[in-house]
Amino acid sequence: MKLYENIHTETIDAVIEKFKTSIKTGLSSKESESRANEYGLNELEEGKRKNPWKMLFEQFTETMVVILIIAAIISAFLGKEIETISILLIVILFAVLGFVQEYRAEKAMAALRKLAVPFVRVIRDGTVKEIAAKYLVPGDIIVMETGNIVPADVRIIETANLKIQEAALTGEADPIDKRAQAVIKPDAPLGDRVNMAYMGTVITLGRCKAVVVRTGMNTELGKIANMIQEVQKVRTPLQNRLDQLGKWLAIAGGLAALLVLLIGVVMGESFVDMFLVGISVAVAVIPEGLPAVLTITLALGSQRMLKRNALIRKLPAVETLGSVTVICSDKTGTLTENRMTVISIESAGIEIHDFPSKSQSYPHSIQLNLMIGTLCNDAELKICEQDGVTVIGEPTEAALVDAAVKAGLVKHDLELQLPRIGEIPIDSSRRRMSTIHQLKESIPLCSAYNLKSEYIMFMKGAVDSLIGLSSHIRTENGVEQITHEWVGRIRSAHDKMAEKGIRVLGFAYREIDILDQVQSMHHLEEQVVFVGMAGLMDPPREAVKSAVSKCTAAGIRPVMITGDYPLTAMAIAKKLGITDSAEFLTGEHLTKMSEDELLEKVRGVNVFARVAPQDKLRIVNSLQSQGEIVAMTGDGVNDSPALKKANIGVAMGITGTDVSKEASDMVLLDDNFATIVTAVEEGRGIFDNLIRFIKFSLGGNLGKVLVMLLAPILGVTIALNPMQLLWLNLLTDGLMGLGLGVEPSEEDNMNRPPRSTKDPILNRPAIIHVAWTGTLIGVIALGVIYFYFDPTQAEDTYWQTMLFATIGFTQIGHAFGLRSSSYFLFSPVSNKLFTVVTVLTLILQLSVIYVPFLDDFFSLVPLKTGDMLISILLGIVMLIAVRIEKILNLHKFKVRLLHSKLSEM
Repeated sequence: MKLYENIHTETIDAVIEKFKTSIKTGLSSKESESRANEYGLNELEEGKRKNPWKMLFEQFTETMVVILIIAAIISAFLGKEIETISILLIVILFAVLGFVQEYRAEKAMAALRKLAVPFVRVIRDGTVKEIAAKYLVPGDIIVMETGNIVPADVRIIETANLKIQEAALTGEADPIDKRAQAVIKPDAPLGDRVNMAYMGTVITLGRCKAVVVRTGMNTELGKIANMIQEVQKVRTPLQNRLDQLGKWLAIAGGLAALLVLLIGVVMGESFVDMFLVGISVAVAVIPEGLPAVLTITLALGSQRMLKRNALIRKLPAVETLGSVTVICSDKTGTLTENRMTVISIESAGIEIHDFPSKSQSYPHSIQLNLMIGTLCNDAELKICEQDGVTVIGEPTEAALVDAAVKAGLVKHDLELQLPRIGEIPIDSSRRRMSTIHQLKESIPLCSAYNLKSEYIMFMKGAVDSLIGLSSHIRTENGVEQITHEWVGRIRSAHDKMAEKGIRVLGFAYREIDILDQVQSMHHLEEQVVFVGMAGLMDPPREAVKSAVSKCTAAGIRPVMITGDYPLTAMAIAKKLGITDSAEFLTGEHLTKMSEDELLEKVRGVNVFARVAPQDKLRIVNSLQSQGEIVAMTGDGVNDSPALKKANIGVAMGITGTDVSKEASDMVLLDDNFATIVTAVEEGRGIFDNLIRFIKFSLGGNLGKVLVMLLAPILGVTIALNPMQLLWLNLLTDGLMGLGLGVEPSEEDNMNRPPRSTKDPILNRPAIIHVAWTGTLIGVIALGVIYFYFDPTQAEDTYWQTMLFATIGFTQIGHAFGLRSSSYFLFSPVSNKLFTVVTVLTLILQLSVIYVPFLDDFFSLVPLKTGDMLISILLGIVMLIAVRIEKILNLHKFKVRLLHSKLSEM
């Protein structure tokens, strides 16, 4: 038997016939065994997982890591045990960290399997049995009720007031009313298929009988499992850039080593000595401190983000955030408060559009709306000393009770005066709820409206549903006959709110003198008095609008992708500034689009509504194929494939499922869009710091290489011996570079566009900086040789000590010049780590010159005070030069920014 598609379009009889089953007796045991052999177990299958040993090995194949391993081998060959151990520890730390992150990323599938249901009630051989859900087969008839998790994809055949929470699949927080008889068009999104229930969703109200139509990996949840396992995580921009940089450095190091070797041999030095010097130069070219600085910078950055409610699960995500060009965000709970709220109330002649208003008193007509809304309501009001007033119940009903409290109407007090004695529950066909109350004692609000009957019926529901039953309307002047004019005014007010994405509920009542306890209460739902309407919305978070504005200024495009209805999505998007266009796309539109059509559309559309899991994945794919760096937020199982595929997957910490969290790179502990923007700002600062380190390190290394290559012109064959080169490399590149790695962000951080992923890690301005700073260090160092080297006293190493000290201090000056402009240049507290490593570097640098056993070890001699001051002064010259460049670049940026803003006006 084949699995039929579009079961939601079929009648119940057609479905039962196609699956060769019976509503009353279900399948026979023999038939269920046969189908179990055909379809397999009803469980999610895990694909072949990557071998952990392979994962670990791949960590050592990164270009930069390979170069460091070679550097460690060379250092060992030179007998430099400390350098060898240091480099190997960095390599091991880098590899272990990468392995742990990749291994954890494979856990999303395990979390998905936890959604499996252990047992289910099924009709087989004419009797109801409880079996393990994994033995369900297509055609089984199952019975479910409130609290049950749906064990497979099923077609509903009988219902009783059924509501199912499908947020895990659709992203829509409100439970969906389900009904059996509906036949829906084939391309309807999952959220609109009201005669279907899907594996992993939860029954929040009522009960039902259903026929199983898909099991295991054929279910919608199974399709998501397949997508999660098929998605290949893309390498981060930083990984690609560092790989590219590593290759260039390897070439540059090899060429420099070869030149030094050839020059030395030509000038008469021994091949062995020059080979060792050449290797030292090659090592000097490579910034071996980079992986350590990278790891520590990312780790400290993730700690800062944690304090701002962003939990980083994978360290490279910290930097990738700084390259983000598009943020695809869910609506409910991320852009909004995930809390339905009454924002307006309209009664005949009176409108309050900023409820709760600043006024502490409300007209009687407004209070009557709120009283009906809170009494014709199943939500409960809880009052406790610690948490204050809280409302427990369905979101819309909870909002009405909360609104009444704000107006001074407490549900518990009202129920004492108007106890409920009967009710007609809401259902999807009636679209309204009615409750009968006994008026035990006169209350001011009832007296004001002359409500004196012994019983009263309150109604709330869809406005059209109530208007059809209304014979009168309540105004401030009393009860009037409802006219076509009144109906037109009511519908016009309703449509205006609905167009803004506001959910509208109407209120009505009917006085009852005598209540027939035997007769059905449904006959009372006629000749009612229409009172008014309330508009409800999940309001945008206060901080989000400014965060969206900051995104736009930073060249980042915000995109809303939601399971909600288009009108609601567009209303929120426009209010937040996500779009000023009327264009949006739904899942229905996306289904009909080819990949090329979608590629063209995603360039300009910022709102996607009523989307399915595969739609989200397609949107992310299309954006990435255009070179965008995509951050994607989500909380449901349905979001997991897109979260895993995105450059940055961002899961919700409060409402998020375990599956979405395991598939993500970052978790928002407050579920707030504004936190993503904060994290992007932090990520940009971290990338700036990595560029600082690389510019600092390569500039210094270029200076040292130039000295080694050009010193023979001044009669010096070996300007610095291998030990001195390695010391300067490790001390200045390592310690000072580490301090630069945690500088505070620049003030213009979020006023510039994201770096293009096509750019190398060193763009043109950075290359120019490395070139001129390296040249300046080289020129200063060669100047020292020129003034201090005496060819007649070749054995004297005073000149070499002066050279060694000067290179060290010019690099310290270089580091100070690269510091952030956001604080005073010599501030000891803006970056405490930089202050500590600067002091430590100075102590160590002076120690190897002035401490007897150390200067012998490095072949150095103590410098005179005057010469040491000259060396320090040359370092200050370097600082001033770098700072002047920084000021000029900042001025150029401000001019470009001003021109850009003027052109937009």
